[in-house]
Amino acid sequence: MKKCAYCGHEYPDENLVCPADGERLQAVVPPPAAPVQPVVSDRQSIIDGEHIKLLAIFHFVVAGLALLGEVFLALHFLIMRMVFTNPEVWKSPANNAPPPEVFFYMMIMFYCVFGVIFLTVSVLNLLSGLFLRRRKNRIFSLVVGGLNCLQIPFGTVLGVFTLIVLMRPSVRDSY
Repeated sequence: MKKCAYCGHEYPDENLVCPADGERLQAVVPPPAAPVQPVVSDRQSIIDGEHIKLLAIFHFVVAGLALLGEVFLALHFLIMRMVFTNPEVWKSPANNAPPPEVFFYMMIMFYCVFGVIFLTVSVLNLLSGLFLRRRKNRIFSLVVGGLNCLQIPFGTVLGVFTLIVLMRPSVRDSY
């Protein structure tokens, strides 16, 4: 097909001039085809699936370690409380004063802050592991992976691998 640049009508390829206005006809160039999305090979999709499965398992492991840290913190608090609330510890021939209350409040605040941190890390990693299994909420898992980088050494390794795997174009397309 050929098209007149002046009037816009299309004519068969045999015509060289527009019969209506005498202008020279130009060949019609078809519009470019839509860009073809690269097809992810079966091998790459299997590798991505295995990596995501391993990431989910390791997120569950880090969540379990955080819960174990929570238990250790609670046991440590109970032992410290038993030791420091025992009046025999504070008795000495030179000092009969009761233990300072400020120390106890600071100790309780320390345990509360770290307890909340351990619990938050555990819940976030548990949710991220569940989301990775279902291939949902990729951004949430990326954020948790970034936060895991702050936990040396296991969280850092898990966080870096989470970021590497979830930033792959083939994984991004599978979500």
